[in-house]
Amino acid sequence: MIQITAAKMRYGDRVLFSGLDWLISPGDRVGVVGANGAGKSTLLKILNGMEHLDSGSIAMQKGIRIGYLPQDGLTLSSRTVFEECLSVFDEAVALEQELEELADKMSALDPAGSAYQAVIDRYEWCSNRYLALDGYTKEAQVGTVLAGLAFPKEDWGRPCEEFSGGWQMRVALAKLLLEKPNLLLLDEPTNHLDLEARNWLEDYLKDYPYAFLVISHDRFFMDTTVNKIVHLWNGQAHFYASNYSKFEKLKEDRLARLRAAYGNQQNRIEQLEAFINRFRYQATKAKQVQSRIKELEKIERIEMPPEEKAVRFRFPQPHASGRVVVALKDAAKSYGETRVFSGVSLHVEKGDRIALVGANGAGKSTLIRLLAGSDPLTAGMRKTGHKVEIDYFAQDQYKELDPEAVLFDDLASRAPQLSDSQIRGLLGCFLFSGDDVFKKVKVLSGGERNRYALAGMLVKPSNFLLMDEPTNHLDLRAKDVLLQALLDFNGTLVFVSHDRYFIDRLATKVFAVGGGKADVYPGNYEDYLWALGHRGGVEETAAAISPELQAALTVAAPGADGAAKNGGSGKGFGRQGKRLNPLKAEKMRRRAAALENEIAALENESARLQAELGEIGRDHQRRRRVLSALEERRQSIQERESEWTELVEQLDGA
Repeated sequence: MIQITAAKMRYGDRVLFSGLDWLISPGDRVGVVGANGAGKSTLLKILNGMEHLDSGSIAMQKGIRIGYLPQDGLTLSSRTVFEECLSVFDEAVALEQELEELADKMSALDPAGSAYQAVIDRYEWCSNRYLALDGYTKEAQVGTVLAGLAFPKEDWGRPCEEFSGGWQMRVALAKLLLEKPNLLLLDEPTNHLDLEARNWLEDYLKDYPYAFLVISHDRFFMDTTVNKIVHLWNGQAHFYASNYSKFEKLKEDRLARLRAAYGNQQNRIEQLEAFINRFRYQATKAKQVQSRIKELEKIERIEMPPEEKAVRFRFPQPHASGRVVVALKDAAKSYGETRVFSGVSLHVEKGDRIALVGANGAGKSTLIRLLAGSDPLTAGMRKTGHKVEIDYFAQDQYKELDPEAVLFDDLASRAPQLSDSQIRGLLGCFLFSGDDVFKKVKVLSGGERNRYALAGMLVKPSNFLLMDEPTNHLDLRAKDVLLQALLDFNGTLVFVSHDRYFIDRLATKVFAVGGGKADVYPGNYEDYLWALGHRGGVEETAAAISPELQAALTVAAPGADGAAKNGGSGKGFGRQGKRLNPLKAEKMRRRAAALENEIAALENESARLQAELGEIGRDHQRRRRVLSALEERRQSIQERESEWTELVEQLDGA
């Protein structure tokens, strides 16, 4: 279908790829991967004719249709969403109008005349062409794709210019899917999609009748949709007949072989050079020296690429909080006449890693702000637990940055305890090295600002992290490092992400947000989907493994009014104690210290079980057993923490 021969492409003085020979066949499902700046988007633009090779050639089959979706930047206007998508069928619409006109002509002509026969012939051709273009199902196709990409039906008649850039990119994607080009080029198509829309797109691409190339930082999406990988690395394009997960293993094998070959070659070069230098001026060895010089000249040197830079960091391990970190009771939230939540009661326990899932607009970001206390409740109450410290990473956190701030100086002012070398090291972890550390925030891209905002979070330890789309603008390697850091984090985490792999590895609970409610499911996203298909409902699922701790949500009435007014800020769940005599106080301190040791041991066991949970995969029976054991440890921790909290609060009030 497309033949690329001896292709070479440079960017400035850097070679993106050279000597590329590639045959793209009908039905190919290819993932294009590589580090940022390796040339992935450039390759798609070359195939789309937007950029040209420095050398080499591209031969295309006659009549091939190519469709290209860039990462962003497309804007649509002057038509409604439905009309814009229906424009894909312009030829069918024109034929439909012509068929009506031909029908009118036939009714006015003499059936015995030659003109009538000419109209009949044209009508038959138009009918066949209209059928070939799926003209009779065009409205149904548009509706199916728009619904799959999560456009509510009431939005189909809205003008495109009323939508944000992300939703306009969805319209552009919908048009491409409806066009069904012979080669579909998708550059980060999941960037603006929620989980439900991603799942639908995965299923759509599985049944796509033609070839497609996709760039994505969503590992699960790549594993599900592609069966070939093109890896742009070290100035070359390497091909793998696999999905992404298998590619990673094959890539490591290739790199190991390259290192071994490089090591062997360097040893041989050293041997040859040592012989030449030793016997260069001995006449009796002249022939052997010349032979080795020729061998040395013929060696095609293996070049080892520089180690790929990756974001490496570790969250500061925080102080322990109380058992219940934050709780909502009969919480409601409205914006004007729009009610987002009503009567929501839930709690977050110490050590939870909770994923908020749901369609765009369901209220995930609203719920995370309510849990963080950055948005006040309209009704109900919110309570934070004992010694809870909150860090909130908003979806647009980078907008809070001072555009005139210099990275190094800004971080130094927020972390005066860090030395200059420590600040440079931290910035280097987020790919800001050399003179980049002296850049101003305003010159950074959106992705760079997001990385810098994450770096800023690290200098302030807390035991409760709330993160809204922390993986936006991170590549696959950076996502993996962030994931490992969060797995090692021993505090509590609530997060929103549209990355299926990230959620599956990280979450121990899922809050399904929608319809003004937030329903609790134990386990990760795969367990959540399994529960939807095998359980009778949310209440049965939650009751079977993790019962609501109603006692923790019972707060005295006088505190409720204040919580509703100020968003629920408060000082924990305990009460002030009476004055204690010194002997009793000392006994209580010893008991509290013993409880801390017991809690630490149980937490270590829980951490081991959580790590085991992340390695189980699809063995649901084993997962249930581990979850049950984990629940037992948590109950034991809760009992001890309840006693510890009471002791500490009495001592604090003494």
